Amino acid sequence: MTYIVNDNCVRCKYMDCVEVCPVDCFYEGENMLVIHPDECIDCGVCEPECPVDAIKPDTEPGLEKWLKINADYATKWPNITIKREPPSDAKEYEGVDGKFEKYFSPEPGEGD
Repeated sequence: MTYIVNDNCVRCKYMDCVEVCPVDCFYEGENMLVIHPDECIDCGVCEPECPVDAIKPDTEPGLEKWLKINADYATKWPNITIKREPPSDAKEYEGVDGKFEKYFSPEPGEGD
């Protein structure tokens, strides 16, 4: 098992999760985070830290797409270990459906 980030993170990109990760397995895109599934130690400390419920164990049904997205982008985006402020309009995107298809950016974020 590993934890993954889903589209609840798109355009919200809260970073509470990166501060608690003991193995620094988060990677930053322009408008979301992903978890490197081969680096995650399945400790689960990140899951309750996410205010938009974007982190899930990959054992939940229907998350195969997200496991692939996390694995793919974790190799392309820079590592992030420090919490920064979320986007100024993050609250506007909380709970919006279909965010990946509408708003996802494949561009990398800043990283550390």
